Amino acid sequence: MRGEPSCPKCGGRVRAPGLFSDSWQCAVHGPVYPLQPVLPPSVEALGVVTHRARVPVWMPWPLPLGWLFTGVAYAGDDRSGGRATAVACSGPGPLGGVGELLLIAEELGVGLGARYAGIDGPDPGPHICGDKPPQTKVLAAGRPTPLWHVTDAPEDRAVFAGEARGLWLWAIVWPEHSGMLLYDELVLTDVRESGAEVELLPCGALTPRLL
Repeated sequence: MRGEPSCPKCGGRVRAPGLFSDSWQCAVHGPVYPLQPVLPPSVEALGVVTHRARVPVWMPWPLPLGWLFTGVAYAGDDRSGGRATAVACSGPGPLGGVGELLLIAEELGVGLGARYAGIDGPDPGPHICGDKPPQTKVLAAGRPTPLWHVTDAPEDRAVFAGEARGLWLWAIVWPEHSGMLLYDELVLTDVRESGAEVELLPCGALTPRLL
């Protein structure tokens, strides 16, 4: 399932580095770290992304009961490494039905999280009230990590964002009421630091949320 790299901010076509530019170029956003084609969920695909990532690859671990790993993507290239990662999981929602969770780690300005969140990017700063108490928190690599509700997102999803390891951490949940999942102090692991237990990761079908 291979495709072409795309702009992490808008999904548009990008031009590869060449004679007149040493970076990938989007006609709208200029130089970008290209979003590589989304990889179907497998332990091997996760290994590809973790090997190239220069930012965390956040995964709920252990996964909530009944949840599955449903896709992974990264923005960057062979030279830059992965400067943004996105991991998708899905399973029973807290209020019934199916819930979907997308976790994005990214450097400042990459814009991948804002794209999936459905807001004007590239960063969540203008859309969170950082001077007010956070609405929830997760445990990211053993550290309590506050997350603020992101305003202006489409009504079909709940979006939270904060900072972990000096980088943006986004948590995007569909449908909106499944955002309750984030109020149970979700435990996140950076897959780059995981051991052989990742071989036991249950995989589902590729989510269209990443595409």
